[in-house]
Amino acid sequence: MRGPSGFAAITSTSTKILRSLPAARAVYLGVMATDNLDEAEIRALIARWSKAVRDEDLDAIRADHDPDVLMFDVPPPFLLRGLDAYMATWDTFFKWQARPVQFDFRDVAVTAGSDVAIVTAIGTCCDLSSGGPVNLDFRLTMGFRKIGGKWRIIHEHHSIPATS
Repeated sequence: MRGPSGFAAITSTSTKILRSLPAARAVYLGVMATDNLDEAEIRALIARWSKAVRDEDLDAIRADHDPDVLMFDVPPPFLLRGLDAYMATWDTFFKWQARPVQFDFRDVAVTAGSDVAIVTAIGTCCDLSSGGPVNLDFRLTMGFRKIGGKWRIIHEHHSIPATS
């Protein structure tokens, strides 16, 4: 591509590329906006869930969980599957909690794809199982799947550091 005709071909190609950049940028920004929207939806879901726990609202606790939820918990049972088994654990949890119920999270990190996400956080509750109130920090890992356009909790893992 030498001479004026070669220059014109390069210029034409460059112009086409430059004209396509806003469209490419719009697609990129649209992906970013979707990622931010997914993260915002998941953070809002966690906020609803933690408020439901503080309010002892079993229907709201249940609302965003998948029917086949899998949970690894601190107190027995070690592993449970299914929404009914998951909901049964809340009786024990509430029995051991000071009132008002404390159930708060910090250091919440959300990693979301288009249909799966993982969240990690540090939670705090006030445990009475030892006879007196003890502020208990615990680790939380949650798995999510987007089903029918809605994020569902498919996994919860609660743990506390070993003491010895």
